[in-house]
Amino acid sequence: MIHVLRALTGLALILPVVAEARTTRVKAPQPVSAVSGDAETPITPSPAADRVAQWVATSKDNRALPWAVVDKENAALFLFDGKGKPLGAVPVLIGIATGDTASPGVGNKKLADLGPAEKTTPAGRFLAKFGMPVAGERVLWVDYATSVAIHPIPKDAAAREKRRERMLSPTPDDNRITFGCINVPKAFYGRVLRPLFRGKGGYVYVLPDSTPIEAVFPRLRVQAVVNGG
Repeated sequence: MIHVLRALTGLALILPVVAEARTTRVKAPQPVSAVSGDAETPITPSPAADRVAQWVATSKDNRALPWAVVDKENAALFLFDGKGKPLGAVPVLIGIATGDTASPGVGNKKLADLGPAEKTTPAGRFLAKFGMPVAGERVLWVDYATSVAIHPIPKDAAAREKRRERMLSPTPDDNRITFGCINVPKAFYGRVLRPLFRGKGGYVYVLPDSTPIEAVFPRLRVQAVVNGG
């Protein structure tokens, strides 16, 4: 696993990256710095995340909507606007169990009734939209049927889970703690992601843990053919 160095202030200040215009290839997401005091450390996409981002940007698979790549390997989210411009990257918390599919009927269960193996963050391409409130607050639903959403760390998260500490840690090794949802820094969610997805929504590409990436995103095969792979 490629360890991702990341550090955030309490406000989770995210530095944007400007994409260079190219005729045949859109610039991949570059290391994005998150600031902590005087130090800056990069959040770097895995090769799989880089490949998916290139495919989406060049094929316009996002249909002019904003989009995000969730890199489970590195426990990071890379955000782009509808034109493919990188807007930032943040560490995330994901499902405590490894796995790329949701258990049948998991969306109809109470959180307390979920078994350990059911707490996965499913992989795939999702049209995410804001919808039904959870605990009085609307969330960005990635997959409503399986109750997977993007939102900040819940206020009622058990203290023993140490979610904030996990998010601020220097590696992704301890970022698996949720019931399947994707937790992002509160400031990033409120200032960047929510305004961007509030209108028509956008696409979220969640990378797999172990499933072959082309099985999750079959259209990647077209990219491979075009690139002569």
